[in-house]
Amino acid sequence: MSFTAAVKDEVSKLECEETEKISELSAIVQNNEHDGIIKITLENNAVARLVYSLFKDLFGVYSKVSVKRGYNYNKNMLYTLEVKNKVFDILKALGIDGNIPDGFIYADEGLLRAYLKGLFLMKASVNDPKTSRYHLEFNLDNLEYAEFVKKCLNHFRLNSKILHREHRYVVYIKEAEKISDFLRIIGAVKAVLYFEDIRIYRDHKNMTNRLNNCEQANVDKIIETANEQVKDIELLKEMDVYDLLNDKEKEVSFYRLKYPEASLIELSQIISMETGNKITKSGIYHRLNKIRQLAMNMREKSEK
Repeated sequence: MSFTAAVKDEVSKLECEETEKISELSAIVQNNEHDGIIKITLENNAVARLVYSLFKDLFGVYSKVSVKRGYNYNKNMLYTLEVKNKVFDILKALGIDGNIPDGFIYADEGLLRAYLKGLFLMKASVNDPKTSRYHLEFNLDNLEYAEFVKKCLNHFRLNSKILHREHRYVVYIKEAEKISDFLRIIGAVKAVLYFEDIRIYRDHKNMTNRLNNCEQANVDKIIETANEQVKDIELLKEMDVYDLLNDKEKEVSFYRLKYPEASLIELSQIISMETGNKITKSGIYHRLNKIRQLAMNMREKSEK
């Protein structure tokens, strides 16, 4: 079962007040055929059972149900519910008159949450957080309704946006935290726990990778700098000016050649331990810098 199907299965089984059921069913019917006959097509069995129960409990109407295998790649079963009785009264009760539902359908946060829940059941898909990107989208028919949905989502500060895709409009959310908030809004508690567990794991893994990359970059830089220092010392010996260094600088150059991959801290610890004379990292740096300056001067002279 896909993550989207699992979320829809979970929220379709949630209990809610009758007024919230009205809002939920309003979103479902709004996004299906409802001109003279209400016809709703679904791929999720649990959602189909919910819709059947909503019509029965709210309006005493028993939907005609038909099942057939779909023509999509997965060949999922398609459940079609048809309502032919009381259609005008049902549409009026559900606040459906045009592209945007009547205000009483989403008059408070509880009703708005229920409406978004119904909308999710009909028109949404959400990526499994295990995939490479976080993405939640609603695939809608017209711009006016897409703008309405965007406004409803952003009432909860979800930072949703609209994308025009061929002849449809997609309202989408890409931030992991905002997607988790949406799942919480529609009551998908199990999905939220799963989503957060995976998100925390991925964030921790990404942080570990960044730290490892940073550490590797530091190691590479240390080795590169050490190699340059070794070249400077070897140059001074080749040009027979090594004796221009004082004893302390010669001592550091001796240990740099002996331990060419050691960091300055490691080099200071080695020299302090082997000679008995304590020297700091800055002391090592100062002496190597003197060696570098002399090597640069010799290179300039040789070029002239």
